[in-house]
Amino acid sequence: MERQLLNDIKKDIPEKHISLIIGARQTGKTTLLKQTSEFLKKNKRSVFYFTLEDREILNLLDANPKNLLQLIAKPEGKERRYVLIDEIQYLKDPSNFLKYHYDTYLEGIKFIVTGSSSFYIDSKFKDSLAGRKRIYELPTMSLKETLIFKGENELAEVLNTSDIPLLYSDRIKEYLYDYLIWGGYPEVVLSGSEKAKKSVLNEIADSYAKKDAAESNLGFQEKYLNLMKLFASRIGELLNVNSLTSDIAMDNKTVSQYIWVMRKSFHIHLMRPYYNNMSSELRKMPKLYFADLGLRNALINNYSPIGLRQDKGELLENYVYLMLKDKYGPENTKFWRTNDKNEVDFVVQNDKGKLYAYEVKYDKSAFSESKYRAFTNAYPEIPLKCISLDSALKSI
Repeated sequence: MERQLLNDIKKDIPEKHISLIIGARQTGKTTLLKQTSEFLKKNKRSVFYFTLEDREILNLLDANPKNLLQLIAKPEGKERRYVLIDEIQYLKDPSNFLKYHYDTYLEGIKFIVTGSSSFYIDSKFKDSLAGRKRIYELPTMSLKETLIFKGENELAEVLNTSDIPLLYSDRIKEYLYDYLIWGGYPEVVLSGSEKAKKSVLNEIADSYAKKDAAESNLGFQEKYLNLMKLFASRIGELLNVNSLTSDIAMDNKTVSQYIWVMRKSFHIHLMRPYYNNMSSELRKMPKLYFADLGLRNALINNYSPIGLRQDKGELLENYVYLMLKDKYGPENTKFWRTNDKNEVDFVVQNDKGKLYAYEVKYDKSAFSESKYRAFTNAYPEIPLKCISLDSALKSI
């Protein structure tokens, strides 16, 4: 089974730039890299695959970039070598390593590499790679990918289309219920029992989150995890760093640093506000969402079925945010809120500059357009629609 991103990587193979695949731990980057290797081998390409979790290889490449030629044959003539490296961030200076080989063997070596956290991109990948790399992010699996992995190709084909046959609607909805609880980590999706799913998610929430904190040189890893748990209880809410400092007894600088690591580890997203009138519309504080709902539910230790949950509206809102972010891009997905607390969940802009506004309600009957007159009066040119549980499955 293949992730959708694999098609993009395949298309990128003929290009000269370095292909850098990033994403949270356990999203399937290693599997993606191995599938790329198999694809290249089937096409009779010269492929070399390494993982830098192998200390011997890591030490060899750290000692001198030229040592790579002890592991692969030196490129000669028109033959191109494909070097695939898993966990490239473990190198002391991955930027220098890749730059040296890119500049020396531009025609002879194509690098496809993975890295677990993007704070390594900021700290270890310098501007010297500008113009030499293309970054691909591998998130946890979408609902559509989940359906495909479960053999439900017919359902996947009609998901997010304007007309879902009644025959498929209830079946897709059952998968959505499941997705809102368990999320899209590949091992979770493929686990056969709830016990196994919980075990995987609890490991990600505890061990891997702490590993992110440790590798980014954060102190007080337990406090870092506690802050993630606090955020998990507040999805869809404004993120006020100043008030957080009193809630968790940490200074502003430390809280901001912890938030930065969570974002760079692909665990949370911050959505910025949309505004036109700077004096009356709230412009500063972002709203917070989780990149994976299974991780979020693990952090609050709540795996109850969707029908028994008090937070089902928040879960659906987080799901819709991820859909809109993927469709329009994070920079074009925002919310609207005024100082007197008039609010619309999402304001998005398409690639032609057209704006749309969406309010999320688990039950469509809870939506009344009259409650949003402050927005419709301020922006009569922006159509406002409700996204409910049913319409979240259709084209937005």
